[in-house]
Amino acid sequence: DLRLNDVVACYPWRDPTSAPSLDQLDVDQSTTTTATAIATIKHTAWEHVSGLEDQQRRQLQRLYTKGVLWKHPESQRSQESQDFPPAVVFRLSHGGDVEADGNCLFTASMRAMGLIGFSGRDLRRRTVRRFLEDIGSVADLERDLIGGAIRHMYSPDLGSGWGVHVVQEVKLLAKKEDRKGLDLAIDELVHLGMQRELAAETIYKERCIAVDDGLSWAKYMSISGCPDDEYDIITLQYTEEGLLTIDENRDGHAAAFGDDIAIECLATEFKREIYVVQAHGSDAMVDEENCVFFLPHRPRSEICSPPFFLFMKGTGWCGAGGDHYEPLIAHLSSPISQEKVGLVHDEYAEERSTQSVTKSAILENKEEERSLEMSMTEEHTEKDRVGKEVNQDQGLEEEVEEQEDDDEGDKTEE
Repeated sequence: DLRLNDVVACYPWRDPTSAPSLDQLDVDQSTTTTATAIATIKHTAWEHVSGLEDQQRRQLQRLYTKGVLWKHPESQRSQESQDFPPAVVFRLSHGGDVEADGNCLFTASMRAMGLIGFSGRDLRRRTVRRFLEDIGSVADLERDLIGGAIRHMYSPDLGSGWGVHVVQEVKLLAKKEDRKGLDLAIDELVHLGMQRELAAETIYKERCIAVDDGLSWAKYMSISGCPDDEYDIITLQYTEEGLLTIDENRDGHAAAFGDDIAIECLATEFKREIYVVQAHGSDAMVDEENCVFFLPHRPRSEICSPPFFLFMKGTGWCGAGGDHYEPLIAHLSSPISQEKVGLVHDEYAEERSTQSVTKSAILENKEEERSLEMSMTEEHTEKDRVGKEVNQDQGLEEEVEEQEDDDEGDKTEE
């Protein structure tokens, strides 16, 4: 089988130097000797993947057998189709388990891209750096929208949202060097008679950093659960009745889960689309035919390489960003009829384009109808005006004739 990286080599769709190379990574040289090696990763057949229900396994195996067809999004809208590569078919297999340590998004992404020589922490740092560069260049309105999305995930309004969530989480950041001082402040409130959890909630909310904007998100997403992290993550869990529990993370091992913002930053950094393939079990109450679907994440920049794929097992409720990602290995398949494969592309853009054409046609028809209506109205108005003038002329002639008859009658009498 050809690997996904072979497609990159065969189709340098843009200037190859414009795509970020791995040797530009800020790599910890104490843990790696090279940053450009490509890994040959063994893949796992779907029947041997653990934690899947029968319906998930059947649909994923069917997807592997059929393959998925991917087209460059611009090739569907551009007249210059030769500027883009031909459609390609991928067969997706499981790339193996990754540790559920909070770094799974970055570890799985490395494996899905077939890269070795640097750690998930390196990829995490690169993701945060991309985010800071992007948010520094956007308009105020877009920056506010990003901040709103961050608050919704990590500092939610606890007065709402209970129709969807049973438990909501608030993420706070405590500097490692401040932990002793925080403990002393909590103990003081406990000595005054306050319950310890309420005392901890009060102190953490007063003295820790809330994850509610771009800068605090960057600090949060930099946390990989290592002793070298600047901050520890404090998690407050709430039910509709109030505080449920506090995860104080005293050992400092909690890492920031990769979220949709991080995935978009990864897509932008590598200039390629990322598709999260989600497979739901019986807990999702969906029929077997619809238990597997693709969640697309497009880069903010141009697309210079084929996509890579991540796998997410659909489970019950998870905390903010607490999804577990595993790598999918994309193998190039032999070209076959498009009718026999699953199609993966920017359907939203195509739908928008179709809607625009439809709206344009409707507007054009409406303009024609309006012009016709105006023309008919003007014609009708002109006919009325002419008719009135004719009637007025006829009335004037009748009056003249009546006047002449009266004059003749007067002469006869005389």
